[in-house]
Amino acid sequence: MIRRFNRFELKYILPVTRCARLIDELSEQIVPDRHGGDAGYCVVSLYYDSPDLQCFWAKIESLKYRRKLRLRVYPEHDIRKVTSAAVEIKQRINKTVQKRRLALPLEQAEALCGGSLDLAGLDREDAQVAEEVLALRHYLDLQPTAVTSYLRRAFEGQHENAGLRVTFDYHVAARMHALGVREPARNRLILPEDWCIMEVKADERVPHWVASLLARHGCQLGRVSKYCAAVAKIRALEVLPLALQRFSAPIPEPPHG
Repeated sequence: MIRRFNRFELKYILPVTRCARLIDELSEQIVPDRHGGDAGYCVVSLYYDSPDLQCFWAKIESLKYRRKLRLRVYPEHDIRKVTSAAVEIKQRINKTVQKRRLALPLEQAEALCGGSLDLAGLDREDAQVAEEVLALRHYLDLQPTAVTSYLRRAFEGQHENAGLRVTFDYHVAARMHALGVREPARNRLILPEDWCIMEVKADERVPHWVASLLARHGCQLGRVSKYCAAVAKIRALEVLPLALQRFSAPIPEPPHG
């Protein structure tokens, strides 16, 4: 697992039908993520924020420098059997996204985000990330705030496309109750099921062929944050950017079971 990286991220909200056509063309240039293959994989993230939602408002107000903390897991068949997690600090400076990531057993990851973890046994780089997590949690009084979940299909570039990553997130849902990543709780859809969030990520610049592909398919760049969309929708806050306002009407929740 890569522990530190800087990159540019471009986000789009697209109908699933358009994503299918994009994937057909992308597959001619880049390959499926080695972890998810053609089927993709599930992503569940627990986001932390201050009692007055400073991380949420920093995004809504488009502050040029902002940070957020999340705990992320990749469940396979049974969410209750997850045993490992990644603790991530995601930081944006102007248009550049920086991430610091620390892989831990789930109980230790939860302890770290809760403000306590024995750093003994961590190497120097991991200890630095852990210390930053503890400092950020203390400074903002971070608390578990929202859980998001989605199915991700990912593609990654090789050779001349190294550093390129394109992801498609389906069935994007969230909750602000049962704030544990192993809870088999109901989530509320953020987007209708026939829409998808696509992200294009590159270390330096997006290859020309990708830009041409996006233009040919009429993809329009949007400001999208799954965490902010979750908070805004669940708390009925009318602060979503234009890219998400079309989905501001109530969306039926999934059935029990």
